[in-house]
Amino acid sequence: MSELVPGGNLALPGGALRLRVSGPFDVSALVTDGGGKVGGDGDFVFYNQPEAPGVRLREDTLAVDPVRLRPGATRVTVVVSAAEPGTPLGRLPAPRLDVTDRSGRPVARFAPPRPEQETVLLLAELYQRGSGWKLRAIGQGYADGLAGLARDFGVNLVDDAPQPAPAPDSDGFLGLVNSARTQAGSPPVSLDARLASAARAHVSAMAAMGRLAAEGLDGVSVHQRISTAGYAYVTVGEHLVSGPRTPAEFVAYCLRTGEARHTLLGPAFTHVGLARTDAGDRYWTALWARPLSPGDLSGTAAEVVALTNAERARAGLPPLAADPPLTRAAQAHCADMVARDFYAHTSPDGSRPWDRAAAAGSRRRTIGENIACGQRSPAEVVDGWMNSPGHRANILKPEFTHIGVGFTGGGRAGTYWAQLFGG
Repeated sequence: MSELVPGGNLALPGGALRLRVSGPFDVSALVTDGGGKVGGDGDFVFYNQPEAPGVRLREDTLAVDPVRLRPGATRVTVVVSAAEPGTPLGRLPAPRLDVTDRSGRPVARFAPPRPEQETVLLLAELYQRGSGWKLRAIGQGYADGLAGLARDFGVNLVDDAPQPAPAPDSDGFLGLVNSARTQAGSPPVSLDARLASAARAHVSAMAAMGRLAAEGLDGVSVHQRISTAGYAYVTVGEHLVSGPRTPAEFVAYCLRTGEARHTLLGPAFTHVGLARTDAGDRYWTALWARPLSPGDLSGTAAEVVALTNAERARAGLPPLAADPPLTRAAQAHCADMVARDFYAHTSPDGSRPWDRAAAAGSRRRTIGENIACGQRSPAEVVDGWMNSPGHRANILKPEFTHIGVGFTGGGRAGTYWAQLFGG
């Protein structure tokens, strides 16, 4: 039996599987296609709708038979929420997923980092790879109940928990932004209540301090406020500004400034939240993001590997092969840096890159690690590593033959990245 960490994956045996999460939880499943969206409301399996083609829910256990899924389905995402609607998962025992095959033999187990304010958790997913199926551990949460889940997966449902009100368009802010984005060839963004809530919290913190800052007096960063609001993202940006009197002045200011303009027009962003204070110096916070979808972890890691191998090819070196144990260790380290609020090669418990690689099952004799935080894309992080002599040396080291990549959104710096090399 395999013990998985966030981002870890495992090839599954053929046939039906049973996925059980015991305890005070409601278990549900989302059946999606390659785009990460449901085909209709019938693709959401939960206590009031316990069956769909290939998926059946009985109490705390999902039975999934991949060959019987509806045509076009390539992914089944396992979701847990508190049995008592609206209860933060941090108040309950940590959930654990146990996977068994058709004969009841253990296949895998996954215990994610303990949630905090989240009320819904994307626990794991079964996904098609070629002619077979794999299991990936996720462990990403939502703080706004099933409503947040519905937004990102396209499910039309009514959540039992209180719903956040739609974010208002503050004095035409959205129209101004989307007009500028259209002229730049970027797709429009929509207002998100979770981002607006985080923006309000942060702009109030800056007003209380009387200055612009990425953290409030409470030590909470703007990115941590986004995670607390329940928005799990794959990329994020922010504007922290003082002075403008109207949304039009705020947008005009951002468009005049290089990095601020790049953020406002960023084609990767799909959502925005805005808040301001009207007294005194008028502080503004705008938050930009794209939500994390089930395939984003693997897609982001694959892009980092491809960009890294392109740099090696330019140097006349052979490509690095993706390595599952190194990937598990890299992803776990990113998740750990967010969960325990640190940024270092040595974890608070003293473990170092080679310790983590060995614990994940790696037998590579030579280990190296690059980490980074704050970058918004694979291209940005690889470019940063290549412009740092020590990191560049790891990427271009001839002795390395394999690589694992980790990525996590959230935490003090916003995004955390890791490359773990082996040879």
